[in-house]
Amino acid sequence: MTIEHELTRVELLQADDASKYLLKDDREILFIMRRLVDARSLLSARGEPGYDSFLTALLQISSDGSTLILDGSPDAALNARLEQAERLDCVTQLDKVRIQFMLDRPVFQTWREGPAFSAALPGELLRLQRREFYRLQAPVTHSLTCTVPLPHAGELALRIIDISGGGIAIAVPPADAPFAPGDEFAGCRITLPDSPPISARLIVRNLFRLTTRNGVEMLRAGCEFSDMPRGADEAIQRYILRIERERNARQHTLG
Repeated sequence: MTIEHELTRVELLQADDASKYLLKDDREILFIMRRLVDARSLLSARGEPGYDSFLTALLQISSDGSTLILDGSPDAALNARLEQAERLDCVTQLDKVRIQFMLDRPVFQTWREGPAFSAALPGELLRLQRREFYRLQAPVTHSLTCTVPLPHAGELALRIIDISGGGIAIAVPPADAPFAPGDEFAGCRITLPDSPPISARLIVRNLFRLTTRNGVEMLRAGCEFSDMPRGADEAIQRYILRIERERNARQHTLG
């Protein structure tokens, strides 16, 4: 089993409705943790600070719901380093939904004669629906850009990370990020291969920080389309279908 995007830390910075992504109610968090135990879901856990990581699983939840037990690593030296970590950054999937949470101050222990870690129930949990966060990811071979006119700063050409008929996610350099949920940008131009530029108004709905395992940061602004010209939606759907056909053909050839 692989965990999609396990090497990327995703942080919600702002959203028009943060409750869609971030859970802070102990009962809701505990419900998801119990489902992870029942499903025997694998988690990618990374110690912070540092880059030690391992595959693990939730083994047990205390009767009062306050403490979690995670499977340890078969590598004793790795367990010793992880025991010194300030927190464990955990990522998994449940019903194709990305689940991410931090466990503070993991404590090494023995559980049923095997290595394990205990930690308190996390205070918050990030949940990212695929349909909201991962749409069609723009392929590297077909780099997509969106030109955004910025007040008093001219136009900024930004890379499109993913696209759907309802909106796009764009990569915003951290130093040039005037984007916040609710901001609207008129006169944007989306460039697709073999298609005239599409004009649209973008409404920012959320802002995430993505951090790769080697520490490279990127801001991701999720934007909704507005005032799309006639035929624009069809052009986007044709592009999406073409890219999906090409990917399926490559997978079939490799398989």
